[in-house]
Amino acid sequence: MTAAMMSAGRPGTAHPGPDGVAAPLLELDRVGIRLRTGGGEVSATRDVSFQVGPAERIGIVGESGCGKTLTGLAIMGLLPRGLARIDGAIRFQGRDLLTLSGRELRRVRGTGIAMIFQEPMSALDPVFTVGEQIIETILAHEPVGRRAARERAIDLLARVGIPLPARRADEYPHQLSGGMRQRAMIAIALACNPKLLIADEPTTALDVTIQAQIIDLLVELSETSGTALLFITHDLGVVAETCTRMVTMYAGEVVEDATVDDALVRPRHPYTAGLFSALPRLVARGAALPSIPGRVPSLIDMPEGCRFRPRCAHAIGLCELPQALLEPVPGQKARCIRTDALSLQGVVR
Repeated sequence: MTAAMMSAGRPGTAHPGPDGVAAPLLELDRVGIRLRTGGGEVSATRDVSFQVGPAERIGIVGESGCGKTLTGLAIMGLLPRGLARIDGAIRFQGRDLLTLSGRELRRVRGTGIAMIFQEPMSALDPVFTVGEQIIETILAHEPVGRRAARERAIDLLARVGIPLPARRADEYPHQLSGGMRQRAMIAIALACNPKLLIADEPTTALDVTIQAQIIDLLVELSETSGTALLFITHDLGVVAETCTRMVTMYAGEVVEDATVDDALVRPRHPYTAGLFSALPRLVARGAALPSIPGRVPSLIDMPEGCRFRPRCAHAIGLCELPQALLEPVPGQKARCIRTDALSLQGVVR
């Protein structure tokens, strides 16, 4: 995969806890999101727990409908309060974001946490120039004048690789290509030097050359500014190349949390192993392509116990019981009662 919250230190600065260990920048603690529907409340996510350290790059992977984007929006406080109810805690630099007022949360957005949305054409306002949208972000968070904000907006456009940035700043989103719009979104997200950048499928609908450029840009910005990155993606190749840790989500739950290297060599949850087995590879003509049978369950019809059980080739009777997030080896967690008994195939042999 780059004010009040900035006063705590420079981007990437680790703040030690009471035991001398660097405190996490972001911590999700048993987060559950319930959505109100015409038929009552449904559980969209359950017991979502993971941490992001300063300057760390983490990939969140899983099929569509597993709760990845919903989790990102919950961190940003962008879920409608009348339609979504969130349990648990989302702590950023030690403060629970779920307890903040709307005004306090707006101070955190932009300066503490920023988000690159999935589709830049719908995320950018079509009636304002790209430069105005960056300037508005800067003026909302920092005590600078409009001229200084414009100069910084042009500098940001240049920083993300947009040619002729002074000219592009005065153009509207529809005048830019898809790749340029995505770069403009990144410029807006980086406008106030956030400590955490959430990138929700940042390369959707872009050709492969532009995808590679955007990913390289995000990694370079993270390394130079110390910004932590939270990649939400379907692309396991991107995670393998750019992230240090991988969080696998399925049906609204975290089912595995491990370093990328550990997950690639030996995944601890059958769903992660299934995602790896479904990666495109050369096969004999006429051979069946590997896939995970079935589909992600509906929010109104979740299985009891392990939510992956109906699709899992390793399921036994005990899988009908509630599954805790276990840690079979230090630093690698899996929500599977059989994680110690299974020897699952990774992609690195």
